Amino acid sequence: MTIQRPGAVTLSDVAAAAQVSRATASRVLAGDGRVGAGYRSAVLAAAQRLGYVPNRAARSLRTRRSGSVGVVLAEPSAVVFGNPFFGQLLAGIAQSLNERDLQLTLFIPQNERDEQRLQSYLASGHVDGVLLTFYQDRDPLYEQLAKNGIPVVVNARPLQASSASYVDADNEGGAAMAVEHLLAEGCRTIATIAGPLGTSAGAERLAGFRRALQLAGRPAEEDLIRVGDFTTRSGRELTVSLLADRPDIDGLFVAGELMAYGALSALHRMGRAVPWDVAVVSFDDLPEAATTDPPLTSIHQPVEQMGREMTRLLLAQLDDDDRIPRQVILGTHLVVRESSHRQGGSSA
Repeated sequence: MTIQRPGAVTLSDVAAAAQVSRATASRVLAGDGRVGAGYRSAVLAAAQRLGYVPNRAARSLRTRRSGSVGVVLAEPSAVVFGNPFFGQLLAGIAQSLNERDLQLTLFIPQNERDEQRLQSYLASGHVDGVLLTFYQDRDPLYEQLAKNGIPVVVNARPLQASSASYVDADNEGGAAMAVEHLLAEGCRTIATIAGPLGTSAGAERLAGFRRALQLAGRPAEEDLIRVGDFTTRSGRELTVSLLADRPDIDGLFVAGELMAYGALSALHRMGRAVPWDVAVVSFDDLPEAATTDPPLTSIHQPVEQMGREMTRLLLAQLDDDDRIPRQVILGTHLVVRESSHRQGGSSA
């Protein structure tokens, strides 16, 4: 069969070749998952065979959709570009949007003025919905977007916006798992470097630390707790501070992987052998965790899956005009490596 020039092929041509209605062909090519698998395969095969290229501009006029989803990383730029977490999250989001032929538009506002300009831009219909990450005290950004009627899904439980749709990891359960592991490895004096308490991750992981110690009959002592900012520098400096105050520390739960890299560096410089003098467990399980010295035991959170789930919730809002808040909490698990492993046996 002769393949027509892409510009000459219409949606009606595809529908006729697939022996379906024009409406069915349109739904398939728009990524509507409710079309039956047989029809879907026939339409996609016909579109590929004919060389059909959708007219995005015409489709936007017809549907009043932009075909674009905004991803707002409401974080300091040093955090965004210094933490592999965001690359993994974006990979999951991009994969899901590509499957629906939707454009990803990235925004990284750095201050209140940036956010005000961004709110105006987003409210003007340049994107169909927003995937939003939180740092500290950014709940007002979510509230303003929602007030403007923009579909929004966030990547962590907002501290105040209880009506938000969000996807998060089981931060408290994962932190408790980390402490339970340190106790099982024989640690008697366990400290933590928490994340910022203005974030759900920071607050929930500290709550998990406290809960696990409480259940073990060892209530957390306040001089064994420091609060960092998820950077390597804070992990390094707070480890020095902790051990200066409590040289008897033999277990350390660090609530973020970059902070844990700093903690390992500080322990090396202070002559503390890991795990024999101080066993260390982190949270995130980024790819680099397996390459530190020693390799880092960590609580794994499925970051790419978080990105895919965020996108799924947002597309459900766009497809069905369903604004009922949805919350998804993804499970975590412990990955044991040499930084905590004293007792023998295999990794979890």
